Amino acid sequence: MLQLPPLSLYIHIPWCVQKCPYCDFNSHGQNGELPQQQYVDALLEDLKQDLKYVHGRRIHTIFIGGGTPSLFSAAAIKRILDGAKQMIGFEDDIEITMEANPGTLEHDDFSAYRQAGVTRLSIGIQSFSKDKLNLLGRIHDDNEAVVAAASAKQAQYQSFNLDLMHGLPSQSFDEAMQDIEQAAALQPPHLSWYQLTIEPNTLFHSKPPQLPDDENLWQIYEQGQKRLAELGYQQYEISAYAKPGFQCRHNLNYWRFGDYLGVGCGAHGKITDVENHRIIRTVKIKHPKGYLKTNDYTFDTQYVDKDELAIEYLMNRLRLIEPILKSEFEQRTGLAANSLDEGMKQAKERGLIKETEHHWQLTAKGQMFVNEVLSLFL
Repeated sequence: MLQLPPLSLYIHIPWCVQKCPYCDFNSHGQNGELPQQQYVDALLEDLKQDLKYVHGRRIHTIFIGGGTPSLFSAAAIKRILDGAKQMIGFEDDIEITMEANPGTLEHDDFSAYRQAGVTRLSIGIQSFSKDKLNLLGRIHDDNEAVVAAASAKQAQYQSFNLDLMHGLPSQSFDEAMQDIEQAAALQPPHLSWYQLTIEPNTLFHSKPPQLPDDENLWQIYEQGQKRLAELGYQQYEISAYAKPGFQCRHNLNYWRFGDYLGVGCGAHGKITDVENHRIIRTVKIKHPKGYLKTNDYTFDTQYVDKDELAIEYLMNRLRLIEPILKSEFEQRTGLAANSLDEGMKQAKERGLIKETEHHWQLTAKGQMFVNEVLSLFL
């Protein structure tokens, strides 16, 4: 039976100092003073219009992403969080993550955002190599990355994440491993370690850089996985690694097919409509100018058909390493577990999935070929 899952909130702040050549997110280079007060007004009105989706729940995680949210003042961030708490209410142990970049361009220091209510930082390091940072269009250096991690610890955040990329232009195996060692030396409770991919509508797509070949990419991935495990980081998602107890709860709710409101330019939301037995997806107006001028922030509302629910669930859930509980599948989709029998049978025959009475789980081979697993359910 379809049931209401936990509720999260995603808040999008779309401005950056400059657009990185690999980035396909909805972000815009800063041009003059940012309209902080006007944008916060719009965010709160946007959230108010989404209150119909709350259904009596409290928010259990928040993620403030971008762009670079730390270009906004701590006072602006506090106003957003206070408004959300007043409108909806927070769980007592709420996790509130904000993305930030190293360097001296943040509006306030990290301690100010902690005092504003942020409990967790996600810091965009990407690499500790000066040459690689320049190629990626990053505006910080390796020393500023070290200072940022130290500042997060000093400000007593409950946790912080470092974003790290591999497979960078002309990156050698040794350079990739050195990035892991330098990141781990800063003792982050959480690491996001993922391969650079060339996405459409980016500068790298129109002017592709020279990336490592497949053999080098595989060596980096295989040995990087091994080294992260040796350093005490448990992989719990395709590109996420954490010390025990420090998984990102917000992302876990995404991948477990939980609900989330999305407010801000281009933000996406996913909501369970128990009464009508369906999943609703919302998309907000993408461009800041249009977003700030409107009185209705939702650009599109889509309804997921019943015959698409299983694949929608699996596309999210298979990102996680943990077993897929059959009871969770039934609660989040309203479908019977045996509706997956045909696809699961093929996946088991190919050695991609193993099954017990109560759950399914990807095998080591299945983790390498998730897209093949998904193809069996299309």
